[in-house]
Amino acid sequence: MLSLAESMDALRAIAASAPVATLAEAFAARGHEFALVGGPVRDAMLGRAVTDLDFTTSARPDETRAILDEVSGNVWDVGRDFGTIAARVHGETVEITTYRAEVYREDSRKPSVSYGDTIEGDLVRRDFTINALALMLPELRLVDVAGGVEDLLAGRIHTPGAPAASFTDDPLRMLRAARFAAQLGFTVSAETEAAMAEYAERLDIISAERIRDELVKLLGTNDPVPGIRLLVDAGLAERFLPELTALRATQDDHGRHKDVYEHSLTVLRQAIELEISRRDPETTAPDIVLRLAALLHDIGKPATRRFERGGVTFHHHDVVGAKLAKKRLRELRFDNDTVKRTARLIELHLRFFGYSDQPWTDAAVRRYVRDAGDELAQLHILTRADVTTRNRRKAERLDHAYDDIERRIEELAAAEELAAVRPELDGAQIMELLEIPPGPLVGRAYKFLLDVRLDEGPIGAEAAEQRLRAWFAEQETA
Repeated sequence: MLSLAESMDALRAIAASAPVATLAEAFAARGHEFALVGGPVRDAMLGRAVTDLDFTTSARPDETRAILDEVSGNVWDVGRDFGTIAARVHGETVEITTYRAEVYREDSRKPSVSYGDTIEGDLVRRDFTINALALMLPELRLVDVAGGVEDLLAGRIHTPGAPAASFTDDPLRMLRAARFAAQLGFTVSAETEAAMAEYAERLDIISAERIRDELVKLLGTNDPVPGIRLLVDAGLAERFLPELTALRATQDDHGRHKDVYEHSLTVLRQAIELEISRRDPETTAPDIVLRLAALLHDIGKPATRRFERGGVTFHHHDVVGAKLAKKRLRELRFDNDTVKRTARLIELHLRFFGYSDQPWTDAAVRRYVRDAGDELAQLHILTRADVTTRNRRKAERLDHAYDDIERRIEELAAAEELAAVRPELDGAQIMELLEIPPGPLVGRAYKFLLDVRLDEGPIGAEAAEQRLRAWFAEQETA
């Protein structure tokens, strides 16, 4: 954290910016309290970049809307039922929420909202002390009702009041504790962590969509592992991702020097390091598909574990894991594209191993690229990250082998546009040459030509026609 003087300088700079100064003056002119609140205050005091401008006010939503209409030509409701109105002011998107209190009822998936009258009452209802900070504007008065500054200095996550009451009011806060622990590198207080474990079942009233969004935010941090550990240890992961918790009880098949759970966390961490090294963090968002695949790539192991000849095997855990991941991600309401791509990476994550023992033919390399499709770059990262052996010679051998296959892919791609491998003849040409109607036979003919293309490389349209006619004659004879 910055020193208190430096923190106040950072807050003054935000307050002096055109959008903030304009809003502060507009609300003050109408006689309403107005404050920068929560994350922006926290991040400014930590010396982190402030990317969102969140405000709170004593004005009710209709009054907020009227004030914003005076200073902006672009105003919209984010959630009027929750008291939040948004606008574009001097090129910045801002959100203003009426002082409020919200509580989850025992059988409700959505919070019940009521409006408050004081900034202190609004801050006390917030999730954690480090977010229960407000800078009153335009007077530049810092309001800290629960020791948030002290917790920022200590790197501690704690609720403003009793954790039990906070998590009963909004169970999603337990997931947010894990996310902030990972995002900020903070520790969760013992009292708060104990309450997370005690009230884990309360998470069941939260919608799958909101849980998914928090999981995505956690995985989007540079090191989500501390947050994931917290979710598993507190029993929260068991409520929405039980396959992850099950990994802790499954021994791996490499000398039993580590369990599959620890291996999976290491793979996730290594995949993120490789991902970040290969992208521009300023312009490219975290690759959630890759991170989901890294975290879940071995979830098929518990179901496939077998003890054979004094050892442990996990035959076909890649295929089983892909099916389990599809089911779980669908239940968490991930979009179809994310589900499909994540499952595909899990299904393919073992394909490379063995290459170092017997290098592939060009045909095998082509099939590898074709099967990976648009996920090839992610598969490169996942496969490299999956090497967690302590045997240095083995690790170096696998690393060199993957360097080699990437080199061969580049060479083949340059020679024959490998990423867009297609047979020389398309479906329409097949039907015309063979004089057959659309149907399964066309698909089989197309697959035959594709296999020829993958095995032999480009052969030309004339040769492809000859091979197709010969194949078709065999089909008719059969």
